[in-house]
Amino acid sequence: MNQLNRDSLIKRNNINIIGEGKQPIVFAHGYGCDQNMWRFVYPAFLSDYKVVLFDHVGAGNSDGSYYNSGKYNDLQAFADDILEICHGLELKDVILVGHSVSAMIALLGVVKDPSIFSKVVMIGPSPCYINKNGYKGGFSEEDIHELLYTLDDNFLGWSAKMAPVIMGNPDRPELGEELTNSFCRTNPEIAKEFAHLTFLSDNRSDLPKLKLPTLIIQTKSDAIAPLEVAEFVHKEIPESQLSIIEATGHCPNLSAPEQTVAEIMKFLKS
Repeated sequence: MNQLNRDSLIKRNNINIIGEGKQPIVFAHGYGCDQNMWRFVYPAFLSDYKVVLFDHVGAGNSDGSYYNSGKYNDLQAFADDILEICHGLELKDVILVGHSVSAMIALLGVVKDPSIFSKVVMIGPSPCYINKNGYKGGFSEEDIHELLYTLDDNFLGWSAKMAPVIMGNPDRPELGEELTNSFCRTNPEIAKEFAHLTFLSDNRSDLPKLKLPTLIIQTKSDAIAPLEVAEFVHKEIPESQLSIIEATGHCPNLSAPEQTVAEIMKFLKS
């Protein structure tokens, strides 16, 4: 793995390290988002943990000059970035929290180098979005290809239409608006490529390789990663536990942060 020095890593991924504790907890954001999406969650961990926030390359305030289509052509490349962050910052006994596609990115990182991690938290994970051979991912292959075609053709229009669906909680339109704005801040070309990686990925065979204690947090209703998917992930990861919280939508880190924090805290203290 190409080792970047600390300053380059911090610049590349816009890393922020805060908190008074020693054990690191690393938060990895989902598609179309950035570390700001954790702002209602991470403060609860500042007194007991070393909180590490970052943006995937191409998202938020990361340095887009590091992005290369040839390198970032699968989810493993983003997982390798997390490993570089952990090694570059000399982090050990890491708790890795991944939302949405970053739940699978976290999986790939931990499977590749489990020695530096202690626990994993997945929020709204999906190892495969397409229904295949009895597996129900929530979408037909035609659905996904239509979604990607629309995204490629009109990214801003797709964002305005899809963000409220992903967020759920129609009674709180400000949440959907925030996600729309987050999508629209992302470099459109990078967002399109990342969308193809995300929605065409299939990491089902990787799930049993994760041997660390893992918490799966799932809302009651999620248009992107339905409950059946969370149950599948739970069944396939040996040391996992599934927590279904009283919330809706794909982003409980924004819509139900108190419940999200409570479940993570309970898991870490167990």
